[in-house]
Amino acid sequence: MRVNPYYASLIKAPDDPIWRQVIPDLLELDDVLGEEDPLCESKQSVVPNLIHRYSNRVLFIISDHCAVFCRHCMRKRWMGGSLRVTSDTIAQGIDYIAAHQMVDDVILSGGDPLLLEDQVFFNILARLRKISHVKIIRIHSRVPCTLPQRITSGLAQGLARFHPLWVNIQFNHPKEITNQAQAACSLLADAGIPLGCQTVLLRNINDSAEILAELMTRLLEIRVRPYYLHHPDRVRGTRHFWVSPQKGLSILGKLRGRLSGLAIPHYMIDLPGGGGKISLSPESVLEKRTDFWRIRNHKGRIFDYPLDT
Repeated sequence: MRVNPYYASLIKAPDDPIWRQVIPDLLELDDVLGEEDPLCESKQSVVPNLIHRYSNRVLFIISDHCAVFCRHCMRKRWMGGSLRVTSDTIAQGIDYIAAHQMVDDVILSGGDPLLLEDQVFFNILARLRKISHVKIIRIHSRVPCTLPQRITSGLAQGLARFHPLWVNIQFNHPKEITNQAQAACSLLADAGIPLGCQTVLLRNINDSAEILAELMTRLLEIRVRPYYLHHPDRVRGTRHFWVSPQKGLSILGKLRGRLSGLAIPHYMIDLPGGGGKISLSPESVLEKRTDFWRIRNHKGRIFDYPLDT
């Protein structure tokens, strides 16, 4: 268990949406369906802490620390210290990336990369930027949400030296969007760093259209683009957070028409066995004929769309 004082201060009552994300629950022990590594990250780690699942991009784990331990974490198997990041694992990862010309997109993850000391992190970024075929660097971090005080002007301006750089963060509930979180996101956005949010759909935390509509709207207000709505992974110890894909699709359907397209995230499911991410969307095409398609809109009305070619 790890909860820093800032994030703990957001808890207003036992069992509220913040509490459920970070306070251990006995239900974590009552899970015979989940797997330790359902996405087969270990099998797809070509060198320690580097996962090469898609041909042109890798996920590079460069930190073994988090500001909080999220009870729904997809890497829950590493909670408590079994993840080891060293200068040697980082060197092996950089060497692998340099040796594989097809890798043009590097995702830095952990743990949380933004918990590294500034100069340590900048050094890793500089080494990656010396690799000519690396075009895009993405940082996956929960720090702007769980420890926003870590985002300083010095960190933001230092990161800006390594553009094109993208930061994807995770807000799961509107109560996480505080003045401090907004200030952290502003520092990054003002440094020219595009921000995206990868919200996780969690039972009894945010699994309603009303909560997610408020969250997505608030994210846009703080200059964070809703990017992914992640279906919960089938990680051991997280079964009490799971929802059905059908419920997720129903919620997404209710968001359409209520929110602008800018506020609608992709609903993503990560396939077990290392199959990778796919996007799910509500079925709108009801019938396909040679001369027209029958399509349902966000209000449930049905229209015939003619095909003239």
